[in-house]
Amino acid sequence: MIRRRFCSALALILALAGLAGCASVPESSPVQVLREVSDGEGGTLPAGPVEGSNPLDLVRDFVFASGSSAAEHGSARRFLAPDAVEWDDAASLTVLDGQFDTVPAAGAQDPNSGVTTIRIRGTAVGRLSSSGAFEPEQATFQQDVTVVRRNGQWRISNVPAGVVVPLSIFRDNYRQVRTWFVDPVRRLAVADLRYVPSVPARAQPARALELLLAGPSEALLDAAVSQFPPGAQLRSNAVVGSDGALIVDLTGIGDLDEPAQRLLAAQVVLTLSEVNVSRVRLLVDGEPLLSGTPELTREDVAALSAEVQPGADVPGVVVAGGRVRQLDGPQPSAPLPGPVGNGAYDVESAATTGDGQRLAAVVRMGGRRALLVGGGPGGAVSPVSLDAATMTRPSWTPTGGEVWTVLDGAVVARVLVDGTGPARTGQVNADQLTALGPIRDLRLSRDGMRVVAVVGGALYTAAVARRIDGEVAIRNIHRLRPDDLGEVVAADWRSAESIVAITRGTDMLVAQVSVDGLSVQQVLGNNLTPPLTAIAAAANRPLLVTDQTGVWSFAGGDQAAWRQVLGGAPDAVPLYPG
Repeated sequence: MIRRRFCSALALILALAGLAGCASVPESSPVQVLREVSDGEGGTLPAGPVEGSNPLDLVRDFVFASGSSAAEHGSARRFLAPDAVEWDDAASLTVLDGQFDTVPAAGAQDPNSGVTTIRIRGTAVGRLSSSGAFEPEQATFQQDVTVVRRNGQWRISNVPAGVVVPLSIFRDNYRQVRTWFVDPVRRLAVADLRYVPSVPARAQPARALELLLAGPSEALLDAAVSQFPPGAQLRSNAVVGSDGALIVDLTGIGDLDEPAQRLLAAQVVLTLSEVNVSRVRLLVDGEPLLSGTPELTREDVAALSAEVQPGADVPGVVVAGGRVRQLDGPQPSAPLPGPVGNGAYDVESAATTGDGQRLAAVVRMGGRRALLVGGGPGGAVSPVSLDAATMTRPSWTPTGGEVWTVLDGAVVARVLVDGTGPARTGQVNADQLTALGPIRDLRLSRDGMRVVAVVGGALYTAAVARRIDGEVAIRNIHRLRPDDLGEVVAADWRSAESIVAITRGTDMLVAQVSVDGLSVQQVLGNNLTPPLTAIAAAANRPLLVTDQTGVWSFAGGDQAAWRQVLGGAPDAVPLYPG
């Protein structure tokens, strides 16, 4: 339960007041947006019911007050009648979009009788789980609340279990943090989004540690693991030492070799840096976890982060007129050397690895498609034993050892390229995804832990689960914001937590969506001529889209409109490395 788990965490860390310093957190430049979708109502939380409030305003103010979880939702409880039925505020937390109504329920009693029923009506965007993870599920929402007159004032006498809160108020009262777990194959740390109450700030490290000890959220189950064994726990309350470092003393860790110790340290330090803990003294049964390194900062473990962004010196590519060109910044240059650039093949799409050393290209051969993979001097490429009527644009894993594409919208194929011999083909178990419809687009995240896919015109995220026996599967599928996005055409990863998608709608041609679906932002569409057909994104690089006139670039900041970088190319497909 949300409240009970938070209260148990709070008991761990009453001594955490006065944490100093702010951790260095990797950043990506956000795209400029025109407006926040479904986030139209702000306002401060009411201190309590206003004297003389009518039932409709009373229930509306109660919903706003429910955003604060302090003192077991003490602010919201002031709206309850003294004899009200016990409200189970720990049962769930539903997040509504910014617009919601409070209206008389059908068949509500006459207010003159002193009893009436008010309906809360709106659109839910999802729920916060007991593990602090947001689980998207956009759907119509309604809930009836009983209101009675007591001593001349209206008060709530019965409210269903759980908390309902608008998105804007949720953001005001909850802080997004990344808890860090482990990619079991690459043995690197991967982020898992969670939300913790903003107040009291001194309790946030305790809550973050509790979430870390509980393991990955449902979104990364079977994909990420933890170095913490099931019996691991805090040996004592985490406290701030005399030198300002947070002392975290663990027990039940067991015997770990040095690489496992460093991964566990990365999990703890990276997670605590999300809540402004800059230095951690990490102990196990009173002794330093890492011999000779009693105190750790984010910089000490940053190299263990799994997300790989292409270096500034690694260019992207754009395919136009059947040829692959290099992107110098957002501008296309001359075609690449070799058969993919000189017209020997009719190229449809292409992508390079994060380091730019390998290239995969989908080529048209009559009415069929083939995949070429290569790299090195002269741009030599070799065909892979895949054949289909359609193939999605290629997507590389962070190591550059695999490239994925979807055959005929139904088979997710992966090609293993390890440099020791010919490329080998394999298949990804994507039954849960293909059951939803044909896959039009699929992109691997740059930490390799997730995919974003356009299936049947809808946007989905899912985890990439890898087993010891080599099986790879797509699991834990979530649909993101169907009502806001409408029909989606293509998508790409801007960061491990952010996706950019293009749609067939006229109101929102380009949208930035959080990986958990909590937020949607509209990217301005000035100068674009729909329909859009392709998109490319990466951290700290301009967005690229293709419309009916060619490829356009948008870097945000003070830029007030999209700028064309390649004209007369409505078939162009740009892609950044990865």
